[in-house]
Amino acid sequence: MNPAKGIIFKLGSVLMFITMSAVIKATSGHVPPGEAVFFRSLFAMPVIFGWLWLRGNLRTGLKVASPMGHFWRGFVGTAAMGMGFAGLGLLPLPEVTAIGYAAPLLTVIFAAMFLGEKVHLFRLTAVGLGLVGVLIVIEPRLTLFAGETVETTQALGAAFVLMGAVFAALAQIHVRNLVRTEQTSAIVFFFSLTSTTLSLLTLPFGWVVPEAREAVLLIAAGLLGGLGQIFLTSAYRFAGASVVAPFDYASMLFALLIGYFVFAEVPTQQMLLGASLVILAGVLIIWREHALGIKRAKARSGMTPQG
Repeated sequence: MNPAKGIIFKLGSVLMFITMSAVIKATSGHVPPGEAVFFRSLFAMPVIFGWLWLRGNLRTGLKVASPMGHFWRGFVGTAAMGMGFAGLGLLPLPEVTAIGYAAPLLTVIFAAMFLGEKVHLFRLTAVGLGLVGVLIVIEPRLTLFAGETVETTQALGAAFVLMGAVFAALAQIHVRNLVRTEQTSAIVFFFSLTSTTLSLLTLPFGWVVPEAREAVLLIAAGLLGGLGQIFLTSAYRFAGASVVAPFDYASMLFALLIGYFVFAEVPTQQMLLGASLVILAGVLIIWREHALGIKRAKARSGMTPQG
């Protein structure tokens, strides 16, 4: 274990993914979301494939025990990616990032519903706090509350990103099932393969021939996504989840900087308040899981016979 190296890899993955989102946003005025999913998924595969080859895991790392499990993980993950990309074209980058933080909160709820995991009052309270934060972020985008001043496209963008967070949470539930029988490398690779294939179903809905600049950006998005996956996997090899998980929220800092300097997006105080509540809720859940992990470890240690 090397926590410092794990944190560096985690921050690297966060930077890769938020830069990928910015690149997708830069092409969203002309390139449909389904086509963006295709490029992001297709050009991630060579990166992941090369990584497995360098590690000597090419044969063993792609073995599959549950093909349908990979399909369903790919299906919900592709839906999450497509909706997130659609939202990027309609909302500022920091706002999309803040709403996306709903995914780990919803994962807690879905884990209780579908996996039978016990969720105690502390975590439920933290989830509730986080969802209030999400509502604060999206409230100005909802025509129901804001009247005629809000454009329909912005409300649609908020709905896309929120539904993307729901599907991302469902994808995490599928991953939790898959890790019981599948290697991480197989989960990562076959997700890219499945999402590449499924994205082709959007061809009838208006794909375009990208301009040279757009093609370069789309290919870069795929490469960044592949590198982000590798960095993320490496982070958890060097440090525990409770150490590196809080650094997910560094994406808000990166999103604010990129949004301001690249897209001239100035965040509102309401958005920052909502995002702060969501981040606080996420950190509280991570802290609680870490504390419970220590408690369980001590309990197991106390049960070990002493020589």
